[in-house]
Amino acid sequence: MAIQSRKIGIIGGGISGIAAAKQLAKYEPVVFEATDSIGGVWKHCSYRSTKLQTPRCDYEFSDFPWTQRDNMSFPSYQEILDYLNSYATFFDVLKFVKFNSKVVELRFLGDGQVSGEYSSLLPGRPVWEVGVQTPQSENIEWFSFEFIVMCTGKYGDIPAIPKFPENKGPEIFQGKVLHTIDYCKLNDEESTQLLKDKKVVILGYKKSAIDIAVECAEANQGPEGQTCTMVVRTLHWTVPHHSVWGLPFYMFYSTRASQFLHERPNQGFLRTLLCHMLSPIRKAVSMTIESYLTWKLPLKKYGLKPEHPFEEDYASCQMAILPENFFPELEKGKIAIKRASKFSFHERGVELDDGTKLEVDVVVFATGFDGKQKLIAIMPEPFRSSLEFPSGMMPLYRGTINPMIPNMAFIGYIESVANLHTAEIRCIWLSRLVDEEFNLPGVEKMVDQITQELEIMRRTTRFYKRSCIHSDEICEEMGCRSWRKNNWLAEIFSPYSSQDYEEQN
Repeated sequence: MAIQSRKIGIIGGGISGIAAAKQLAKYEPVVFEATDSIGGVWKHCSYRSTKLQTPRCDYEFSDFPWTQRDNMSFPSYQEILDYLNSYATFFDVLKFVKFNSKVVELRFLGDGQVSGEYSSLLPGRPVWEVGVQTPQSENIEWFSFEFIVMCTGKYGDIPAIPKFPENKGPEIFQGKVLHTIDYCKLNDEESTQLLKDKKVVILGYKKSAIDIAVECAEANQGPEGQTCTMVVRTLHWTVPHHSVWGLPFYMFYSTRASQFLHERPNQGFLRTLLCHMLSPIRKAVSMTIESYLTWKLPLKKYGLKPEHPFEEDYASCQMAILPENFFPELEKGKIAIKRASKFSFHERGVELDDGTKLEVDVVVFATGFDGKQKLIAIMPEPFRSSLEFPSGMMPLYRGTINPMIPNMAFIGYIESVANLHTAEIRCIWLSRLVDEEFNLPGVEKMVDQITQELEIMRRTTRFYKRSCIHSDEICEEMGCRSWRKNNWLAEIFSPYSSQDYEEQN
């Protein structure tokens, strides 16, 4: 079968893939989606209580506001999917999507050598071949492209499971073991039956673990109901809502004024000096939030107060919004907390590092995903070895371009408080780059920029392997104003949202 040739291929039909397709629509890209629907993790890694962690006005495309954007409630995953489908339909993006088309292999049509300059993104000849498999055939169908946009994301598909010593892993457990990705595939009745009147252990303490613990508590309200035990290795700060001591949360971290407290790459001597002089204020802000959270929530009572400052979790996008009934269920004894740096399995349950043995029926791994394995599985050498630094960070210039991998972009691998905005503005930046409205710096300068960002993350948070960056540099590079408010007072004290970037389209 002849290889089909197009200019741009996009791998993944989640938020990032659809945003990329919309911004690159004039090139008629081909979007390969492995499943039968768009939505990514919102479609395939959600369960009945999954909600956005911000109000809807903080999670929208710049040119497609929510119909009820003033509604400050947190939308459910189904509302997110409806919004994304409406966006894709309105901008006629679905015509680009090949559903049930799983990318299984990439082939590079070059010598694999990277020069000091990053070449044209659309050189007029194929650079990558993409091997695709569909449920209808075991044969691989090949497509060729001048440029690839990778949007497979950090979450979903491949669970991150801790490694265990021999005869200490889940294989010896006589009960049921599953990962959150398996839990997401259950309907409401199936998930309730899995948890109801069962002794359940949840391994983890991030958003998915907390949500499932609440669902487990709700399923065990009857006389035969059992306690759900959360085994917590690393504590993170949790917040009950988006205000602190009556002040909107954005005032502490999401305004222009607050950003002057934080270090940025290439910020110059005066900005560096200012950051150093204002560091006591930065620490005071973090302590103010910590004091509020320890007053508002019984963190000390249940041993859930982290030792690290709040700002470290915020800098790495680690904080989670708590369900309203999490602590009430703890008070009722329907949820219990066990701290352990390590754990293993025995025939009837889980053993903690202090020797405590928990006898349980069901164990749920809420231990995250290994999104990089999705890339490693399809990326050829020598580029596979360039997917991450020795530190574990993906080396992405502007969160998008790996200087060592030619004619390829990565969208959806950088986090923010609102990942949709992060993806969209990088897609806008990428479309202008493809249109040659500006040029990339040399490979050495891009690597130097990435290294500076990594060093700043190291100094800011112990969780530096998780990037969480801002949009000013993106705007400046593509020739747009980074200060976008109507007056200086709003610019300094008002938060930014996607609507502030609408004119860039």
